[in-house]
Amino acid sequence: MLYKRNPQLNKNGELIHLLSTEGLPKATLMHILDTAANFVSVSDREVKKVPLLRGKSVFNLFFENSTRTRTTFDIAATRLSADVITLDIARSSATKGESLLDTIANLSAMAADIFVVRHSESGAPYLIAQHVAPHVHVINAGDGRHAHPTQGLLDMYTIRHYKKDFTNLTVAIVGDVLHSRVARSDIHALTTLGCPEVRVVGPKTLVPGDMAQMGVRVCNTLEEGIKGADVIIMLRLQNERMTGALLPSSQEFFKSFGLTPEKLKLAKSDAIVMHPGPINRGVEIDSAVVDGTQSVILPQVTFGIAVRMAVMSIVAGNEA
Repeated sequence: MLYKRNPQLNKNGELIHLLSTEGLPKATLMHILDTAANFVSVSDREVKKVPLLRGKSVFNLFFENSTRTRTTFDIAATRLSADVITLDIARSSATKGESLLDTIANLSAMAADIFVVRHSESGAPYLIAQHVAPHVHVINAGDGRHAHPTQGLLDMYTIRHYKKDFTNLTVAIVGDVLHSRVARSDIHALTTLGCPEVRVVGPKTLVPGDMAQMGVRVCNTLEEGIKGADVIIMLRLQNERMTGALLPSSQEFFKSFGLTPEKLKLAKSDAIVMHPGPINRGVEIDSAVVDGTQSVILPQVTFGIAVRMAVMSIVAGNEA
């Protein structure tokens, strides 16, 4: 039965948690993107609020540092008229030895409706989703190297906004794929939405061995990877997750895999350049590209608010 195979869906196939883009049906992904499209205009209103989550409590639990993701979730929940509680985990009971599930149990007793969870351990949001009451929903805001589904979804929204259709696109994902949860979320979503060619591009030390099984083409030179591409998604070097010397230096990485205006000419003339942030200028991408006409990095952030509004409104409307 569907709901036993995928803990994100109830027995009717409706979204109750967002833990990963992996395994979500195309119809569910499209429903999220279509719902987000309705929320984009909220940012242009004089009163930037809709009452869909009035009376609901959204708890932001960021066990790992974040600025962009946490802030956009805060804004999204506020625009849905929810009560937003953002915990300072560095000063919480979690630092005093309290277990993750005990923390969740105590917060649930405070009438939480949605937990937005970012955690350094892969699988933490899944564990929480297994132990919350049927009316409580869990949204993964990034777990270890595993998944970052709302970033993947806002990337899909951005691609659809500029390219309209997924079924004739070549998308290149460039950089530190090994440590990137965004890359995995993007790959699962792109293949489900019918993108015919997804390329992962990076040095062999930063490309996982299972990429070919995920239905993508592995390219170990930037020139091969972005040639004729419609969409280029640049990833930052995640030095905080690296153990051992995986690269000679950031300067050497930029020389081989940094996206410059000259190299960008290898892609299609109307190719768009994306980046989940934070950006390391001069490491994975040249400033001239970040600020150039083909960059859609700032619109990605704007679309992220609408996508996170869509996810919260959808899960809150469904029962387990």
